[in-house]
Amino acid sequence: MLPYWLSRDVEDKWERLKEWVRLLGIRDWINEHPAAVMSIAAVSGMLFLIVLVAQLIPDKAPEPQVFEKEWFYDLNTGALFETQAGLTPPIDAPSGPRPDGRPAGVRAYVLSYADEPNESERFIAFLETSPIGESNVRERTQPTSVSEIAQWGRGKLIRRLDDKTWVPGDSRQGQAIFAEAFAPDTHGRTPSYFRPE
Repeated sequence: MLPYWLSRDVEDKWERLKEWVRLLGIRDWINEHPAAVMSIAAVSGMLFLIVLVAQLIPDKAPEPQVFEKEWFYDLNTGALFETQAGLTPPIDAPSGPRPDGRPAGVRAYVLSYADEPNESERFIAFLETSPIGESNVRERTQPTSVSEIAQWGRGKLIRRLDDKTWVPGDSRQGQAIFAEAFAPDTHGRTPSYFRPE
């Protein structure tokens, strides 16, 4: 049971609403045009059903983007070149083999802090190759945590552009190179990988 003051307030508001509807003539219009009212109700019901069904249908998963090219770095000339995606470094470079006969092409990770970078806004963060045939490899340190970076780096050798020694990607040194490459700049932006066109 409602308190007297609340029930009295509700009654007053209901009377005011009825008077407002009467003054506007809404009730008379509804009584004179029942077909229009039914049409409005039917259209509203259909719109409600369409919105409800649209909300219940699952979204289509976006198509995965397939990249056909990757950056590689020529250890002989220090120049970037593009190749088809999916090759395992080292590969043959445009300048030919290294002086010791090994292929001179290693994968390059080109990053940028800009969304649409020009050539001056891009930089080579690090290089990647595979352990086969590399003699200047620092020994693997004791494994640390099995993070995503460590899992990505397993079986890969990486180094900075100016380094002489390759380190395992899942080692502490490899993870430090990776963390340094993706560190935010002074504006707090993190770099993203820039793919060749």
